[in-house]
Amino acid sequence: QVQLVESGGGLVQAGGSLRLSCVVSGSTFSINAMGWFRQAPGKHRELVATITTDGYRYYVDSVRGRFTIYRNHAKNTMYLQMKSMKHEDTAVYYCNAKNRDGVDYWGKGTLGTGSS
Repeated sequence: QVQLVESGGGLVQAGGSLRLSCVVSGSTFSINAMGWFRQAPGKHRELVATITTDGYRYYVDSVRGRFTIYRNHAKNTMYLQMKSMKHEDTAVYYCNAKNRDGVDYWGKGTLGTGSS
């Protein structure tokens, strides 16, 4: 089992920055990849960015160049640094981990708001 706890959400003005954190505990050795997803009001949950155990990063087009995903293995923590935030970035952000068997684990989410 893997447990994920997000933090760092809040309200920022358009153009501002926010850093989300996801603390990982449990069977961390089994994790193959991690990522951030988000769900805006009235919309489906969507992928934001992923990072594999060997450091390969992927970003969706809407955040590439503005957001950075990275991990601190010593702290068992994954981060999402969000810069130049837009109103349309407003969403509940969820931390995700996938193990080698393809099982997904989710955090409870943290709200990030970019005011217009």
